[in-house]
Amino acid sequence: MQKDFHYYATYCAAFLAGFSHEESLDICYSAQFVDECSATLLKKINAPLNAATTQLQMELMNARTDIVGRQNITRIWSSFHFLPRDLNAKVKGGKLYRDKYRLICGPNGELLRETVKLAKGKNLQAVGIAMHILADTWAHRSFAGTPTLVINDTGKDFYEIIEENGNPIRKRIYFYENVKAGDDLEAGKYIRTVYHTDENSVMNLGHGRAGHLPDYSFMRYIYLPAWGAYKEEFKDNPAEYYNAFTQMIYAMRYLRGEETDFLLNTYSDDISASYETEIMSILTRRQLDSCNDWKAFGEKLSGKEVIPFDVRAYQKEYTSAESDKKDMTDAGRFFAAAQRQKSMVTDKIFASGNLLAGFSKMKRSENA
Repeated sequence: MQKDFHYYATYCAAFLAGFSHEESLDICYSAQFVDECSATLLKKINAPLNAATTQLQMELMNARTDIVGRQNITRIWSSFHFLPRDLNAKVKGGKLYRDKYRLICGPNGELLRETVKLAKGKNLQAVGIAMHILADTWAHRSFAGTPTLVINDTGKDFYEIIEENGNPIRKRIYFYENVKAGDDLEAGKYIRTVYHTDENSVMNLGHGRAGHLPDYSFMRYIYLPAWGAYKEEFKDNPAEYYNAFTQMIYAMRYLRGEETDFLLNTYSDDISASYETEIMSILTRRQLDSCNDWKAFGEKLSGKEVIPFDVRAYQKEYTSAESDKKDMTDAGRFFAAAQRQKSMVTDKIFASGNLLAGFSKMKRSENA
């Protein structure tokens, strides 16, 4: 997902969940900041490097690709962007393949429940982080947050499903590597990572082989995932983004104390129902950036301005705070929540007998 959903749509969901305008801004800021909090930024403000929630392109290109380097990559991407759905999934193959397969992201897994519950009783920054992760379980479904060709490769054939005269048809999607040119919606040409035969290349991380298709809410497409033996897989982004939106409302109502428990496969459709037509019109509009539409919807809901995201917003407060007061700043609270989340996911992966995210002090499962 992109800023349009992680920032503006998250604001809308938070407000509908009962948070105030100001609280909703804090939540959506942290949700978007997950995509910004890199080691480069943390070094700049002298913050703890293990609070990193993303990696810049240049950081990835320079990252170590030995086992230690890959474990660091996996800790970040599996914890915040590709939350594993089933760490004990039954699949044929050797242990290494099973371990990689079990990191495939998807909604309504036990780790999502753990993620939301981890934010319970914490600060608004923890809520925002949890909402970013929840949303990405839908957008990034079927991709894994670890470098792996045998899981994340997608084959060559992609088709967008569009309507023509009321009937769904396949429109071929083409990929190229001209990053400066950007995605061309009308021509059906999109950027993706370069094919690399090295199983552990960063080119094979997450949905890189599918480009930004998972990040566009309007996109309905068919592709051939390597984990599925290159058989056709259909992805309906508008429907899944709507599920993400209504599940965020439900999750945030739980975090506010309006729901007694956070149950999987449960959504606040009753709250969003009166806005469904308007929301779906935003989600299905064929455009690469929906920020303006979501911003307008949010301002309609609250009657107040949804200020644009500014990555520098809380940095001065953090850098100017005394060393023993930094944890009390907005940025400090975000860093602490990020560290808790990364530790929890790493512990769960390790406890399942899977070492792809590194070691933990937790006891490993005997059913690895």
